[in-house]
Amino acid sequence: MSSPLWFITGVSNGFGLILALRALQAKHRVIGSVRSKAKAADAVKQIEAAGGQVIEMDMTEPKDSITKKIKAAGPIDYLINNAGYSVLKACEAITEKEAELQMQTNFFGPLYATQAALEGMRARRAGTVVNVSSIAARDPQATSALYSASKGALEALSEGLAREVAPFGVRVLIVEPGAFRTNFIRAMQEASGGDNPELPDDYRGTPVEDALRRFNGYHGRQRGDPAKAVERIFEAVTGEGMAGHLRGRVARLVLGEDALARMRAANDRFLEDLSLQEDIAKSTDF
Repeated sequence: MSSPLWFITGVSNGFGLILALRALQAKHRVIGSVRSKAKAADAVKQIEAAGGQVIEMDMTEPKDSITKKIKAAGPIDYLINNAGYSVLKACEAITEKEAELQMQTNFFGPLYATQAALEGMRARRAGTVVNVSSIAARDPQATSALYSASKGALEALSEGLAREVAPFGVRVLIVEPGAFRTNFIRAMQEASGGDNPELPDDYRGTPVEDALRRFNGYHGRQRGDPAKAVERIFEAVTGEGMAGHLRGRVARLVLGEDALARMRAANDRFLEDLSLQEDIAKSTDF
């Protein structure tokens, strides 16, 4: 029996690279994707030296292209939709191109990759799809509304998909990290126009400017350890170790004390909203 095959998108750094190396350490097979092997040469070298394979695939490619690359990998046991990035701007300042690329990368690309992998998983009555989201999907902040929307769409897709494929033995797991010490914030700043993106004057002194200032000083100070987060992901997917008992039992894997606190606060706000309008909701039935 061959070892499990992982297909991990976005292995140039951060969670994707660490997870690829962790799976290879376990003697599993790994195919990772990056937008450019030349630009991700160091990561490619590490993965290939450990016995893995890296291909070029941009999550904004047409569906046919993503489908061909996923299917060419062969029967995938674990599909990890990890590639993603964030635009950090006030909604009013987001351009059409920024909005389209954000949704293509964080939602449509993972959707197409999942569709391509599901046929084989369904036929084998086994497989796991992991969609790496963010606590921002549950607790959107000023300047991250577009990013939160893209991840919120991915989470809604994941929950509906999980119900569709459960009869076939296929699992779906949402990973909701908080702030981890990766290159994510620096990449987010680059995608948003640098440390000082254009800001309409009316937003000076508002939560938008406060959020931009906070993010600018946060890189390298995040509390989360990406290696520990990846270990929890590996365990929840494989059923081993500290988080192994969660396999197949939870829809979301929340990572980081900050994410846990934000999730609880968001749930409290949701319940408070419900408590204020129960009679209103019931008043609209026949």
